[in-house]
Amino acid sequence: MDVAVRAWLLAQLGPTTDTSDLDARYARLTSARAVANEVLAERRAQLLAEPLRMTVDGVVTIDQSNNLVGLERQITALVDLVAPDELAEGEERTDLMTAPLLPARRGR
Repeated sequence: MDVAVRAWLLAQLGPTTDTSDLDARYARLTSARAVANEVLAERRAQLLAEPLRMTVDGVVTIDQSNNLVGLERQITALVDLVAPDELAEGEERTDLMTAPLLPARRGR
């Protein structure tokens, strides 16, 4: 994974995201968008595994429903973003080929 891809992933997932985990996922998935989707889907699943709202009368109320909505919006917004390892719409991939140059005729 190059520096631009890592920076994009950290911008999408937060600066405290473990970069070694991102490197391993990128090696397996080979796409920054796939890595971001997987991490966000795991975060969403963790929120859904716990109660979204808990109230102790007169003491405390914990409400995680806004966090869930935010994660779902972020997952949806990834569709419109262009990752640094992808081509923007309308761009064409340029494949670079190299070939040795040889003289047309042998010298005498």
